[in-house]
Amino acid sequence: MTTNLVPIRRALLSVSDKTGLIELVKVLDAKGVELLSTGGTAKAIRDAGFAVTDVSEITNFPEMMDGRVKTLHPMVHGGLLALRDNDGHIAAMKEHGIGAIDLLVVNLYPFEATVAAGADYDTCVENIDIGGPAMIRAAAKNHGFVTVVVDTEDYSDVIWELENHEGAATCAKFRKKLAQIAYARTAAYDAAVSTWMADAIDRPTPRRRAIAGTLSQTLRYGENPHQSAAFYVDGTDRPGVATATQHQGKELSYNNINDTDAAIELVAEFDPADGPACAIIKHANPCGVARGATMTEAYQNAFNCDNVSPFGGIIALNQTLDAATATEISKIFTEVVIAPHVTDEAMSIFANKKNLRLLTTGGLPDVREGGRTWRKVTGGYLVQDRDNGYVSMDDLKVVTKRAPTDAELADLMFAWRVAKHVKSNAIVYVKDGATVGIGAGQMSRVDSTRIAARKAQDMAEVLGLSEVPTVGSVVASDAFFPFADGLITAAEAGATAIIQPGGSMRDAEVIAAADEAGLAMVFTGMRHFRH
Repeated sequence: MTTNLVPIRRALLSVSDKTGLIELVKVLDAKGVELLSTGGTAKAIRDAGFAVTDVSEITNFPEMMDGRVKTLHPMVHGGLLALRDNDGHIAAMKEHGIGAIDLLVVNLYPFEATVAAGADYDTCVENIDIGGPAMIRAAAKNHGFVTVVVDTEDYSDVIWELENHEGAATCAKFRKKLAQIAYARTAAYDAAVSTWMADAIDRPTPRRRAIAGTLSQTLRYGENPHQSAAFYVDGTDRPGVATATQHQGKELSYNNINDTDAAIELVAEFDPADGPACAIIKHANPCGVARGATMTEAYQNAFNCDNVSPFGGIIALNQTLDAATATEISKIFTEVVIAPHVTDEAMSIFANKKNLRLLTTGGLPDVREGGRTWRKVTGGYLVQDRDNGYVSMDDLKVVTKRAPTDAELADLMFAWRVAKHVKSNAIVYVKDGATVGIGAGQMSRVDSTRIAARKAQDMAEVLGLSEVPTVGSVVASDAFFPFADGLITAAEAGATAIIQPGGSMRDAEVIAAADEAGLAMVFTGMRHFRH
């Protein structure tokens, strides 16, 4: 049975993170609450001038085994689990001298931070909390009578409850809320431990997989207004949308977050040391990607691949956003701009664009870093390694009579990196370090080839070019050409070189078509499907 208001008369506090501890203790002490504690938490409370009883005094057992055993005792768990309205439980408490514990404040050993710091196996194991989760689960189960707190951000709400209910009590609705938070915390903790251990002992496909996240933002809606949504973060420090600082603009939407993630991951393919690069994204697909001598030039070159789609799009830069580039970007409506850094002058220019969201990441994600991606399907999840596949020039295999020139090779490598981030079937035309046509997400590869070429023709008319930019371009295909038709279409559009994985049953036919058209073609031996 759940009682509405339950007074707090006795509390046990054992925290690794001491943030806000003394402020909470001050209120508890003023309300006459008896304080129990352990180790460093008890010392912190005493040092602040408050009376506290060591748990070892009520268990009559000292802390032992380097602190591994201190709260795993009936005097503690009986006090947490006893039902206050059960005569048998009350009798057992009296018989064994067990005092009720009405409030449990526990946060766990910093296991996740220990792993993130690169600690060795034994150190990580030592930072797996045992007593904490056991107490948390016991208190959460008995939320009809016990208030359990696992996050420092909930201290203020606990104080409000004590100050606003007679007898320093908490209400049932509040205790239920905290119990749910507590179970989610222990679940996330166990997920972190099990995931780390699977990696540590080289178990890429363990029998059970657990994932967890912490709420970062409740979103207005999901992909569409009728879908509710939220953004959860997993605690990793990979530079990107989850760790970025937002300087201005409205809250990011579901689609903003998805597209911005795609944008920063794509532009990270281009090392800032090699010069400025810009990627413009719409619906998680690039509509233009380019390098330039300056960031402004890189942006303009990317924009000139398709000057219609960038309206309401996402722009990602691989270097600092400067004033000149901000001025150019400001000429159209842009949802989000994300860059490693931004100058004060650029921020001042964007300040006039109230709806533009400006994010900085402090760096770029490592495109070769490992990790996993998850996708929900009916009845389960698909889990796979992040696509961190990398192809160098040394990995390329020339399969045609003509080898690509150095200029073609540079463009081929550029096109290949872009194609990795285009939804399949993906075709990317590149010329002079800039995309000039992108075909994305078509069921037929030849259709993607045609669409990309057609978009280049449209831009030639818009820009008043005397020649379609696909003439003299190179083409990247994220997967092999199953037939020669896609390659022939690219050649008809003026492409001179092709990069593709190879591996088709008809490779010989495709190679022959390339030779007949005078194309140079290289195989990567690696596919980059993206769905």
